Amino acid sequence: MNLASFAYFIVLAQERNFTRAAQQLHITQQSLSSQISLLEKELGATLIVRHVPLELTYAGKVFLRHAKTVQHAVENMRRE
Repeated sequence: MNLASFAYFIVLAQERNFTRAAQQLHITQQSLSSQISLLEKELGATLIVRHVPLELTYAGKVFLRHAKTVQHAVENMRRE
């Protein structure tokens, strides 16, 4: 797990669409999908239900909350 994974997941959760999220992140949809799959494998949990629009699972909602906390902490650390 790395900081990019947190950012990717946050954008995907906001967009609810792999294509739009990938465009916003300036990566390919395939790269984003692979990163999310790796994240799910590492966590041992399904984070999203892959249909249009995608939905967050309970685990996805919990991870999103923590990912935002980590992202804010990193931003604060960089500013300080």
